[in-house]
Amino acid sequence: MTAEAKRLQENRDRQAYWSRWGCYISERQWGTVREDYSPDGSAWDYFPHSQSLSRAYRWGEDGIAGICDNHQRLCFALAFWNEKDPIIKEKMFGLTGSQGNHGEDVKEYYFYLDNTPTHSYMKYLYKYPQSEYPYADLVEENQRRGKHEPEYELLDTGIFEGDKYFDIFIEYAKNTDEDILIKVTAHNRGKEEKPLHILPTLWFRNTWSWFDDAAKPKLKVYNQNDNYSIIEADHPSLGKRWLYCNNSSELLFTENETNNELLFGQENASPYVKDGINNYVVNNIKNAVNPNKIGTKFASHYQLSILPGESQTIELRLSNLDSIENPFADFEVIFQQRKQEADEFYNWVNSREMSEDRRNVQRQAFAGMLWSKQFYYYIVEDWLKGDSGTITPPKSRKNGRNSEWKHLFNDDIISMPDKWEYPWYAAWDLAFHLIPLAILDPDYAKQQLSRLTREWYMHPNGQIPAYEWAFSDVNPPVEAWAAWQIYTLEEKFWGRKDRDFLERIFQKLLLNFTWWVNREDAAGKNVFEGGFLGLDNIGIFDRSSELPTGGHLEQADATSWMAMYSLGMLHIALELAQERPPYEDVASKFFEHFLYIADAMNSIGEGFSLWDDEDGFYYDAINFPDGSRSLLKVRSLVGLIPLLGVNVLEPETIAKLPGFKKRLEWFIENRPDLKKNVACMVTEGMSAKRLLALCYATERNDGKPNKLQRLLAYMLDEAEFLSPHGIRSVSKYHQDNPFVMHVNGNEYGVDYQPAESTSGMFGGNSNWRGPIWFPINYLLLEGLQNFYEYLGDDFVVEFPTGSGDYKNLKEIIIELSNRMIEIFLRDDRGKRPVFADLDKFQNDPYWRDYIQFYEYFHGDHGAGLGASHQTGWTGVVAYMIQLA
Repeated sequence: MTAEAKRLQENRDRQAYWSRWGCYISERQWGTVREDYSPDGSAWDYFPHSQSLSRAYRWGEDGIAGICDNHQRLCFALAFWNEKDPIIKEKMFGLTGSQGNHGEDVKEYYFYLDNTPTHSYMKYLYKYPQSEYPYADLVEENQRRGKHEPEYELLDTGIFEGDKYFDIFIEYAKNTDEDILIKVTAHNRGKEEKPLHILPTLWFRNTWSWFDDAAKPKLKVYNQNDNYSIIEADHPSLGKRWLYCNNSSELLFTENETNNELLFGQENASPYVKDGINNYVVNNIKNAVNPNKIGTKFASHYQLSILPGESQTIELRLSNLDSIENPFADFEVIFQQRKQEADEFYNWVNSREMSEDRRNVQRQAFAGMLWSKQFYYYIVEDWLKGDSGTITPPKSRKNGRNSEWKHLFNDDIISMPDKWEYPWYAAWDLAFHLIPLAILDPDYAKQQLSRLTREWYMHPNGQIPAYEWAFSDVNPPVEAWAAWQIYTLEEKFWGRKDRDFLERIFQKLLLNFTWWVNREDAAGKNVFEGGFLGLDNIGIFDRSSELPTGGHLEQADATSWMAMYSLGMLHIALELAQERPPYEDVASKFFEHFLYIADAMNSIGEGFSLWDDEDGFYYDAINFPDGSRSLLKVRSLVGLIPLLGVNVLEPETIAKLPGFKKRLEWFIENRPDLKKNVACMVTEGMSAKRLLALCYATERNDGKPNKLQRLLAYMLDEAEFLSPHGIRSVSKYHQDNPFVMHVNGNEYGVDYQPAESTSGMFGGNSNWRGPIWFPINYLLLEGLQNFYEYLGDDFVVEFPTGSGDYKNLKEIIIELSNRMIEIFLRDDRGKRPVFADLDKFQNDPYWRDYIQFYEYFHGDHGAGLGASHQTGWTGVVAYMIQLA
């Protein structure tokens, strides 16, 4: 057992609380729904970046490379000033949804370089320009550009020309679970000596301004000598902690309270407010900080001047010990030990031989997953009512956003998709986070999934909250799949089978499955609507809104997701039934559910199906008010998602469960109408396995390819879905052949757009009309793996379609996996496709090995697009590297 694994075990056994402290501070709290008290729900405008320096947050904190305790009572992060910027750099800057020509977008360069599950060692890099940061230029130029133009990035401004920037590395090493060593090393990459102010900042999240009787914590100087100062942090519930600051020149204290005078023209309760340290350092306002050296926000002010090519380091220590003799003497020993232990842990995770480049990409992907943990606090009832003595929420809030979720009480550490662009959890995003997280820390992964189904998350009606902007929206129901993934990965990597977890999550998902059946299949036909289902603008209409045609959509993807959900629940029930026989009955129920859904998918009504036999593809259909139907013939992922509705029944499992076997045989014998052209339950495949699948059939009587073969012909065609780096979200066929529909004088359509979409549907950052998205690609690979387990090596298809070369499904899975992994790897020319033509990232030795895991990727050449730190989506590449 590695040292890190031992720490995880201590955490698991509650012998030590290694997870109390971690990188749980958001990278953006301003512009979030939680901080929005506007009458029209315009969160971006109500609390903009320009106010974040001076205005206290209600529901969380943000900072650069920050850490806090698990309830975010005490926070620590870094701030910087280059003597050029108009404000200190204490948080990441980016554009709001309305400012960016493709939606919200962070405009900074920072990298998650290393992290361990207990956060015993963490490393982060921030690239800080030496010239004045171009805040106005970034806003104005991006607003000028339209949807057809690329985004205007920080590199485009020229601010990094001549290498006029600092590389600032922030490292943490835990000596114990409550004793944290902090090291900040700044490198001057330029050719001139430059000043740099480093402001390690310690503060309390403001919990006292919102309640009349709330106790206020306090920061003060505890001890001071020629070598270091000690700051005491005293909190009513956390207790006392002490920050040791090595050779600090100034100790600056203020309050983490809003500067009402500046922002709202109202009198401040205290002369010392949130922006006091900024005003002291940048504006030289000496009375902006408290001369008595007490407050709720503190910074140790280091003023450095760094020679070209040189670096300087400062050291701090946040501890539960108030008296450490020579607190910095053991720094190098402890840091080296924790780095070595991190290496040992990741060598255990992946002991295979592989290139250093692959290992580096995987390590940073894992690091990004762990750095993306965040304290998430949102009590909807309090948010709806407002707090005493503060701004009263508008009346519209009572019936507005999230008003039906009064029970929701979130006060947890949650895995975020991206702590700047998406600093809020999203239900189906979270399912994909759990794949790499289950490898590193299965207890944390199980906790994450369990949270979504707890009474203070899940709606009483069984719905799982979707995401902060609209908890009532509908995400694909992938939680059963995620539960099974966690269960199997924990067994594979950690040798444990946690059936108790599986049973608990299964019982809660029964409620959610029932909600889906009752709410999203209103007609009771086993055909599901579901809305946009996380695929945003993939259709010609907003699938969550009323159709301009009238009527309703019958969705190929929604119905397929429910088939996948049924199979996931069946899989879990069969596993539980091996020790708990009553689950055989439940397994039979989900087996039946799958058959009905699969039958409806392939035959809706009299002679109508979501499968178009002429095209050999699945489509959404409009059910018009007069009862007529029409297929929307857009070749998109919507028509490939039926490939996910597949499962293999092992003969050993069936043999152990006589009750289930009896019911299985009854269906085979008595309901031939349900099994025809749907699932191959009779024919035994490799090793006598049985197959359940939406789109597989035995060879047709007319000799034509079956549904699986026809779908794969599209998916593996380079003129359709197959790109050099994965499967596109919309077929390239639509580049020259857009689908167009005219309704009431308006034109609606879909064409192939390999990068950012020019459609305004769902806002500027909805991009499902061509780019490659890792989660769906990952699921498609898993679907093919299930087919391979049944069909074996003898089943081959052309790859690519039309090439004349044939491969079995295993060979195709390997090829597709490598295409996706290679987005991040150097090619034969030494270039990484993810960085396209960005010279700095491709060639500069101080940039080229730092990886950004983007939200999605260009459908033709794999360049990274969208959110630049979306390890929540793209972190699954870490496991793909594991398997490749």
